[in-house]
Amino acid sequence: MSRPEFQAPPEIYYGDTEAKKYTNNSRIQQIQADMTYRALELLSLPSDQPALLLDIGCGSGLSGEILDEEGYNWVGVDIAPSMLEVALEREVEGDLFLQDIGQGFGFRPGSFDGAISISVIQWLLNAETSHPTSSPPHRLTRFFTTLHAALRNPSRAIFQFYPTSDDQVQLITSIAQKAGFGGGVVVDYPNSNKARKVFLCLFVGGGGGQQVPKGLEVDAEEDDARVKFEKARERQRKRDKSGKRKSIKDKDWILKKKELYRRRGKEGVPNDSKFTGRKRKATF
Repeated sequence: MSRPEFQAPPEIYYGDTEAKKYTNNSRIQQIQADMTYRALELLSLPSDQPALLLDIGCGSGLSGEILDEEGYNWVGVDIAPSMLEVALEREVEGDLFLQDIGQGFGFRPGSFDGAISISVIQWLLNAETSHPTSSPPHRLTRFFTTLHAALRNPSRAIFQFYPTSDDQVQLITSIAQKAGFGGGVVVDYPNSNKARKVFLCLFVGGGGGQQVPKGLEVDAEEDDARVKFEKARERQRKRDKSGKRKSIKDKDWILKKKELYRRRGKEGVPNDSKFTGRKRKATF
């Protein structure tokens, strides 16, 4: 299945139906919560001080709910009106702005104590037109330059995103550095296809004393078991797609399936007989 950012611009892809579907999906809710907690861990804010955070690509407020639980004040920006409408229906606590982040921000300098963004900045890598101001480098430059100005000194900005190549990671990090940020990339579970997550951890100020955090890793035994499981699952998926080595269904399964088709009004369902589900002798 094609990734969402390849199908349509976010304000179109996340229409009314998709916005509600995304928000009500329990799996997405859990993933969003897990990544938000991890972003806050990387943000490393003092626990005893109030903070105002910027949630970039806040969507319907799934990350904002975590920020509320953790006691932060927050401002959310998103380009999809339908997502923000869902956030309003859910009565999230943050202030919401309809904003194309590729055009930059207009906040006062030093407004925020930090910023987080979950699964968003990869959308800036897809140009919608051939106009120079719509190119990914131009939009990324505008985004990082104005964000740097909106953050206080010192502070951090944490971005979880899904790059498709090392070149994309290099493009994003190089433009962020030119905008004045320090920091780098943090990769959690780098040896796992399923659990691997990429975070861009950026610093504002700090006199160069801030260090890029280390990514999370599993111990060798657990990682080996995870890798073996994922390889086995991938082999099974390939077998299913090629039609080879599929498990043989028994007679009861076949009869139930045929009855289901009949109830649905499907035409051409074969009649049951003594040969239904019978194993045939191998021929050579």
